[in-house]
Amino acid sequence: MANLVTSLCCVVLAAVVVAYAQKRSQLAARAQYEQMGRDVTMQCGKLDSNASVSWKVNGTDVMAQHRLEGPRLTLSKVDLHHNGRYSCFEEPAGEMRDYISLHVGLPPTEPSVTCRSNTYPKGFYCSWQELHTTHIPIFFEVDVQHNLKTLDVNRDPVHKNRCRVEFPEVFSTSPYKVNVTAFNALGKASTTLSFEEFSIVKPDPPERVTAKPIRFNPRRLEVSWHSPSTWPDIESFPLKYFLRYRPVIREQWQHVELSESTSHIITDAYAGKEYVIQVAAKDTEIGTWSDWSVPFHATPWIEDPLPITSTTEVDTPTETRTSPIPSSNAPQKAEPPVGRAARVFTFFSPLLLGMLLLFI
Repeated sequence: MANLVTSLCCVVLAAVVVAYAQKRSQLAARAQYEQMGRDVTMQCGKLDSNASVSWKVNGTDVMAQHRLEGPRLTLSKVDLHHNGRYSCFEEPAGEMRDYISLHVGLPPTEPSVTCRSNTYPKGFYCSWQELHTTHIPIFFEVDVQHNLKTLDVNRDPVHKNRCRVEFPEVFSTSPYKVNVTAFNALGKASTTLSFEEFSIVKPDPPERVTAKPIRFNPRRLEVSWHSPSTWPDIESFPLKYFLRYRPVIREQWQHVELSESTSHIITDAYAGKEYVIQVAAKDTEIGTWSDWSVPFHATPWIEDPLPITSTTEVDTPTETRTSPIPSSNAPQKAEPPVGRAARVFTFFSPLLLGMLLLFI
């Protein structure tokens, strides 16, 4: 008997759970997308036009400017502040009849599209972006055509707005056409880009740029670098380089164009001044220059200063002894200077004394 009661309770509980889940699924919020600046009308489920309905947004009364017409709520000139979850209740019982998630946004504009080959001759990539925020989810479709054939497009797993395409042939003179369409719940817009193969070749910047001083040469710097690791065949498709450098204290650059060499000696640096050095790369025949490499700072060789030595002799301190009566050979203590008349009188005083005694 106890087992029977337990089983019946389980059946009833399961039925209640299923009924509750069905009711919740029926009232799951449905998304409604509307364009910013327009009036928006929301319908409370399938209630007829005579139904009496009240509305709430995010659990509170609707305070924004609106009007009620039976089961319909109309909001005036919506903006982002109108976003939220709107629920409607049938009166007088107050039973919830619908649940709407309102998303206000804008339709997309024509996306900006760029294509570039940094792995020539393997392939190229295209990237795109929406120039204006739509405030709602936006998606992109990409189509690439060459010689009336649709090429495979591989979406980049890291950059969501980028794809890679392999060149079906090399040295083709037929143009490529890339069409990117942006779309969301409010509309769509597309951009078509047409180009020839050679016009989009642009290597990545050179890597591991370094510069070091040359001993005993205060105006020279030895600069070296490596070709970009993304460039697949440096032997068949060599690169040339463009070097620029300047002292940190100045804004004007000096430039040197080099053919295939990955090193250069700067011979006109200012002695003792710190320099900024960058390098760019380009295919020797087609395409455009790469962006500049990461700046590298270096200073020409500076002669080590000579050690400072003292040329002042240090007198050895001696012990001073005083004597009450100086000896005749010892230097006498200097007397204070006397006037010229006093010195003359002292010199002639014995002579005057002798003459005085003769007269007496």
